[in-house]
Amino acid sequence: MAAHFLFLVLLALASSHAIASDPSQLQDFCVADLHSDVFVNGFFCKDPKMAKAEDFFFSGLDKPRDTGNKLGSNVTLVDVNKLAGLNTLGISLARLDFAPYGLNPPHTHPRGTEILVVLEGTLYVGFVTSNPNNQLFTKVLHEGDVFVFPQGLIHFQFNNGKTSAVAFSGLSSQNPGVITIANAVFGAKPPISDEVLAKAFQLDKKTVDWLQAQFWMDNNN
Repeated sequence: MAAHFLFLVLLALASSHAIASDPSQLQDFCVADLHSDVFVNGFFCKDPKMAKAEDFFFSGLDKPRDTGNKLGSNVTLVDVNKLAGLNTLGISLARLDFAPYGLNPPHTHPRGTEILVVLEGTLYVGFVTSNPNNQLFTKVLHEGDVFVFPQGLIHFQFNNGKTSAVAFSGLSSQNPGVITIANAVFGAKPPISDEVLAKAFQLDKKTVDWLQAQFWMDNNN
């Protein structure tokens, strides 16, 4: 009886571990079928015999992006939606362009840790730990410096210099996702109740209404 109980406990632990992490690769690659009408956690593979080099290729990250927007920044994410060969590989890449004093505003990646390297200019970066401590870790990065943002934590990058800045990020998910905090809170569709937001942020409803009326742009493309 004890042995049977121990077996069930071990089986439960093994099952919970399997559910909590990505499965191991069972084949060389699984090029995403982006046109499948069936929804799963990820993408179906297309026939490996139909794979071609273009499925594993993306071009153009050498070109500066337009930063002429209110935030002064532009994030070009290369995830599975743009590079089908990333499917099941647990990795993606982004180029970040900043105008002088440009900001990539506070946001989170719910499905991936981010590691960032600065190629040009300087960036003031940071992340905040979860409740209850909400500790802020910050650093000024220069060319060649690297910083990591743990999965799911709110973080930001700000160009505190008078010249443009460029950085590249690697993310530990084929589809890390991004939740820009201000956009999600004040730009939700339909809007979150102003009564809820007023109480949450200790603001009056008029201020909340004004914030909700703003254009909350997305600097990701």
